Amino acid sequence: MPDRALSTALDDSFERYLQDKGKGRGGDGGNYRRNAARELERFAEWAAGDRGDDHWTGIVPDDVDREPTFDDLDERVFREYARHLGGDRGLKQNTVQTYYRYISAWCGWCVNEGYLEAHYAQRASAMAPLPEDDGRKPGDQQAWTSEQRHALTRHVDERARDAVEAYTTLPEDTDPLDKQRARYAALKSARDRALVFVLAYTAVRVGELLRDPNDPRRRGVRWEDLSLEDGSMDVYRKKQQWDAASLPDPVISPLRSYRQLLDPTTERWPVFPTFDQRTLAGLIQDELADQGERPDAIAERREEYARDLLLALDEDIRPPSITTDGARSILQRLSETAEVDIDHPKHDYLAPHGGRRGMGEVLVRAFGYTVAARYLDNSEEMVRERYSHIEAGELGDVATEALEQID
Repeated sequence: MPDRALSTALDDSFERYLQDKGKGRGGDGGNYRRNAARELERFAEWAAGDRGDDHWTGIVPDDVDREPTFDDLDERVFREYARHLGGDRGLKQNTVQTYYRYISAWCGWCVNEGYLEAHYAQRASAMAPLPEDDGRKPGDQQAWTSEQRHALTRHVDERARDAVEAYTTLPEDTDPLDKQRARYAALKSARDRALVFVLAYTAVRVGELLRDPNDPRRRGVRWEDLSLEDGSMDVYRKKQQWDAASLPDPVISPLRSYRQLLDPTTERWPVFPTFDQRTLAGLIQDELADQGERPDAIAERREEYARDLLLALDEDIRPPSITTDGARSILQRLSETAEVDIDHPKHDYLAPHGGRRGMGEVLVRAFGYTVAARYLDNSEEMVRERYSHIEAGELGDVATEALEQID
């Protein structure tokens, strides 16, 4: 092992590692990169003595004044860090396991790159303090029930119908700004309805549908990606390739009605654009300035519109898609206004992934694991594992029937 590698500060390796693990051009994107960067930063702080119990002074000897280096690492360090994670912040068992895996993966990369001579983090003595997985089963995770799905879709459908009717039945002499406000309200309700129906019935992952700020390839679906006539939608799948997803009948009408109301100038408009006023205001000002408009002219132009989104539509200034976090905020708001009955330890609203899992439950119960796997874009083995509680329940019914007949 070269002395140069051993004397290298730990954080000097982080950027190269994150680039290798990141997605997109230059390895700058991806949720894994973001999460790994966070845990590496915490590990570096702990190694320097800036995180942990009051008595913890770090992995550098007390009589040495320098940053932690690879020469300071051995299996005892990782054992101590596993113990720290297990006692830090009251983390759940499987969360501790997840956080440790980020550090362990970096350690393995360091071995391959010549920073370390052994994968200390994977040694039995290093991993011994890690808690057992808490046994949380996929069936324990949120899945929209039929009652919840119907309550939410009925609510957003009624809101959209009322808003669209209020806009389309305005008297001809309505003030132009008031008419714009009514159109904006109708657009927002129609967008929310379309989003809820897509999440509820397509089983598409929310990260495949909307923009992910950490992955430049996931810019959110555009109208050019949809074929309402064929009932299909092209999405960038989790397996890192484009693929067609199904649009079942309940989704078609909300999408078609919403598109007619939106009337985008090009097919490259996002299906679910952000309505965030700050984002749209900055976008409008930048785009018009690039076109040579002066600030006072831009201000006058914006005053002609009740909302910047309507100006963006007229000028074909395409806003970004809402983000996955934005979708969660929308569903939190709608779950509350719809007064959906939710009893879940982690979520007090209908989370996006719950729509996918809810459809998975419907498909497994109705058509079995093979059909469900194709619709969910997963292997049959994985679907069987994630929905094993269904099979267990069905086997329980079989056992009950057997007991009634024989015993």
